[in-house]
Amino acid sequence: MISTVHEDKDHRRQGRYALTETAHGQVWGVCDAVEGLFGEPSGGLGSNRVWLVRDDETLEPWPLEDTESVGRLRCADSLILTGLDDYEGPPEGYRGPVRVHNERQWLGSCREFARILPQERVAPPLVLRGLAQGDALRAALSKNTRRSLNLEEAALEIRDDHGELLTDRLLNARVRAWRPSSYGADLIDLELDGELFEPVPDYARTIWKRWLAGPPISFGAWAGLDTRHRWVWLDLVQERGFRRSRGDRPAGHAYELDGRHVTDVPGLYLALGEAVNGPGGYFGGCLAAVDDCLRGTFGYTAPATLLWRNAATAHEYLSHVLTPAGRPYDLFAEALDTLAEGGVRVLT
Repeated sequence: MISTVHEDKDHRRQGRYALTETAHGQVWGVCDAVEGLFGEPSGGLGSNRVWLVRDDETLEPWPLEDTESVGRLRCADSLILTGLDDYEGPPEGYRGPVRVHNERQWLGSCREFARILPQERVAPPLVLRGLAQGDALRAALSKNTRRSLNLEEAALEIRDDHGELLTDRLLNARVRAWRPSSYGADLIDLELDGELFEPVPDYARTIWKRWLAGPPISFGAWAGLDTRHRWVWLDLVQERGFRRSRGDRPAGHAYELDGRHVTDVPGLYLALGEAVNGPGGYFGGCLAAVDDCLRGTFGYTAPATLLWRNAATAHEYLSHVLTPAGRPYDLFAEALDTLAEGGVRVLT
C-alpha cells in the first residue's frame, strides 16, 4: 500500500521537499531527495556579465552572461569573447560595432559578433525520490491518463534542516513515470518532465548547501564569497526575507553596518540587510527595494541612525560604476541619499 500524505498543516514537516499545487495549495507529496534540482539552465546564469553598447545609442544595451575569453584572433591583438544572451539582445541580423563594459569599467570595443544557437539537448527529468503521496496524486496516478498525469502548475517547496521554508521553484508538473522506491516499501520515485523545469545553476550548489543546514547565525558569513556567489546568497536572503514575519523596531533605533566587505553591489545589500535584520537579514536587493523597505514592515521605523563603519570601502568600490548604457554614476552616494530620504541619519 502506498503511503499517503494527508493534507493537514503538518504535512510540510515530513520532508525537505514538498510538491504543491499552486492554485489551491494542495500537496501532491513530500520527500527528502530530489535529482535534477541543479544543472545548467537554458538562459544566462547571472555571472561574469558584460554589456554591449552601440555608440550611437540607436539600440538599447544588452547583456551577455557567463562571458569568458576563449583565445586571441590570429594576427591581431584582439580577444574572442563568448557569452549567453537572451531576448534583450539586438535585432536579428545586426552585426555592427559595439563597446563592451562590465559595469565597472570599459573593456574595449567589438567590431563584429555572431549569434550561435546551442545544440539541442534533452533535459534530464526531475525525480522526487522516496515520495510519500498525497491523496490527489495517488488518484491521478491510478487513473493513468494523459490528462490526469498533467499536474499543471506546481511549486517545489524546499525546507532547511530546521523545517523552515527556504525557497520554492515553480514548474509545470507533468508526470513521465513512477516506480516503487528503494527509500521505503510504501514510497515511490516520481519522475517529472525536465523540459518544464528551470534548474538551479550548478555553481550555486555550495551556497544552497550552506543555507539548507539553516540560516546563518553570524554576521558576514558571505564575506569570503566572490561576486557571483554573493548574488546567489542575496537571492536566498531575499526569498526568505519576503516570507519571514518580523516586528518593526521602534523609531529612534540605532543600527550599525559593518562595511569592511562592501566591495561590490551584492555586498552592499547583504551588509545593509544584516545591519537592520541581523545575520541573513534582508533590507532590499536594489535601491528601489531599499526604498520600499524603508516604508515599513521590514524591521525598520523612521527615523533612525545608521553607523556605517569602514564606509571608505564602499566609497572606493561603488562610487564609479556604470549603468547598462555605460554612463558613470555613484552608487554609494545614491545609497546614502535613499537612506536619508527614508529617515535614516547615516554616520560614517
